[in-house]
Amino acid sequence: MDTSGTPPLPDFRLDHALLRRRLRQADTGSYPGSDFLTREIARRMDERLDLIRIAPRSILDLGCGVGHDLVRLGERYPDAARIGLDLAGHLLVYARTRLTPASRSLRRLFAKNSPPVGLGAAEATQLPLKDGSVSLVWANLMLPFIDDPLPVFREMCRVTETGGLIMFSSLGPDTLQELRETLPAHAGERVHRFIDMHDLGDALIAVGFSNPVMDMEMATLTYDKLDGLFADLRANAANNAALTRPRGLCGRTGWEQSRARYEQLRREGSLPVTVEIIQGHAWKTGSAKKQPYPDGRAVVRLHLHPHEQETSGYPENL
Repeated sequence: MDTSGTPPLPDFRLDHALLRRRLRQADTGSYPGSDFLTREIARRMDERLDLIRIAPRSILDLGCGVGHDLVRLGERYPDAARIGLDLAGHLLVYARTRLTPASRSLRRLFAKNSPPVGLGAAEATQLPLKDGSVSLVWANLMLPFIDDPLPVFREMCRVTETGGLIMFSSLGPDTLQELRETLPAHAGERVHRFIDMHDLGDALIAVGFSNPVMDMEMATLTYDKLDGLFADLRANAANNAALTRPRGLCGRTGWEQSRARYEQLRREGSLPVTVEIIQGHAWKTGSAKKQPYPDGRAVVRLHLHPHEQETSGYPENL
């Protein structure tokens, strides 16, 4: 056996049964506050829509969670019917309380006789929608909960009408790099793995989307204590659910050593947490050319922001 280098990582596959349990057990009381990163990325995605000319008749929020983005999309596109689908049915219960027409808060947000909002539980690979029934598919940080983007993008393409748009966000492989480096490597892969931006772009091309645009930037969240990061990961069901995850603990000594290594990264009183933010969008034109060049190359436009952005680990400062 060659031990001269690091062995290759095994194929990444999620334990979907465990993931469903964690989503069901997610703390709905703390979730709306602990998903500050999702809210910030939603704001940035919404800003991108300022530059895109589209008047959707129907919008699918895939991975809608507690419904924050459905409200935002309704404000931007008041004439569009909205559909929210999520694997976690208990979060949809919370979403219904925010999106019920009888709610006073919604009377202030939406015009009279506004289009309906439909909510339902569904797998991203088996959407309960007709072919070409949606003008805009919105998926904010849903992709980190899957292990293969191809069937998900294929379903998005199926339900998107010709001329329609998909817009999504995800997290890249450098996310949580400090935690990955400080936990004991000999015990196995303890930190969730994230899909690379280039693989997402390849999957978009493979299913037939046209002119995909991928955007990546690095951000740094800060926490006073490491336990705050763990609490946020648990509240969002975002801790490691890989099939290859170690089943046992690393032991008290190993855990204390890992905490001590992470403490060495503390700067100006705070612990850094790297987040690689990926945003993308693509059109369904009905005439996508998967191989625009004779040599078989496909084009995915990539936009990189190499300058790291410092952000706080608290919603009001993000």
